[in-house]
Amino acid sequence: MRNPDTPPSTRPSVQVLERMFMVLDALARHEDPVSLKTLGEETGLHPSTAHRILNDLAIGRFVERPEPGMYRLGLRLLELGNLVKARLDVREVALGPMRELHRLIQQPVNLSVRQGDEIVYIERAYSERSGMQVVRAIGGRAPLHLTSVGKLFLAHEDPQRLRAYATRTGLAGNTPNSITQLAVLEKELALCRRLGVARDNEELEPGVRCMAAGIYDDQGRLVAGLSISAPANRIDESWLPKLQATAAHISRALGHRARTP
Repeated sequence: MRNPDTPPSTRPSVQVLERMFMVLDALARHEDPVSLKTLGEETGLHPSTAHRILNDLAIGRFVERPEPGMYRLGLRLLELGNLVKARLDVREVALGPMRELHRLIQQPVNLSVRQGDEIVYIERAYSERSGMQVVRAIGGRAPLHLTSVGKLFLAHEDPQRLRAYATRTGLAGNTPNSITQLAVLEKELALCRRLGVARDNEELEPGVRCMAAGIYDDQGRLVAGLSISAPANRIDESWLPKLQATAAHISRALGHRARTP
C-alpha cells in the first residue's frame, strides 16, 4: 500500500505508473508465484484494478502467469537487468567513493584488477600533499604476491592454482621484505582470508606500505581491489574501517549482497 508520508516529489506523476510499481514491488517480495488476492491485499488495490495492471504487465513480459490466477516477475526484467549490469563499469562506479576516501585520509587510493599473474592499476585518487614518493601510474602493473590487492586475488585460489602461480613466477622479490617462499605466502593468504583484508609491508617498494579490501560483483566474485598506499612510517590503522566501508559501498553498487550469518 502506498505510504502517505512519502514526499510527492518521489512519486510518479501518473497514477497508473505508481500502481504498477506497487505491483512489481509486491511480486519482488515473493519467491513463489502470488495470487491476485494476495497482491490486492499487499498493495491496497481493488482486485479488478490489480488484474488490469497485471494483464498489461504480462503483455510486456514483465509479469508471467505460470498457472491461472498466479503471478510472478517475468523474464523481461532479467533481460533489462542484464543490460544495466553490462553497462556497469567498476572504474566508473568506484571513482566517486575513491575520491571521498582520499578526502578523508589524504593518502593515495588505488583501484586495481587482476590480469593473469599481475594486478593492473586502473584508477587512483591522490594529491601531491600525500608525501608519497611513489604513486603507481594508471596502467602500471605489479606481481600478485608483492601487492595487497594481488594477495586478495591469490587468497581466492585453491592450493593447486597457488602452487602453479608460484612455479610460473618463481615468487621473485623486489625488496628484502618480499615474500619469496610458498610456505610463507600460504600463511599470509590464510590471514587474508580470515581478516578479509590484505597488506603489503614494503614488499613492492621500499618505504611504502599498503592495505587493501576486495570489491565484489553481483555473483560474489572478486572483481577488483581497493587499496591505500602510504609511507611506511605513516600508515594508520584507523583507515582500515573506512577502506572496508568504501569497498563494500562500491560492491553494493555493482549488485553485491553480503551474506548474513
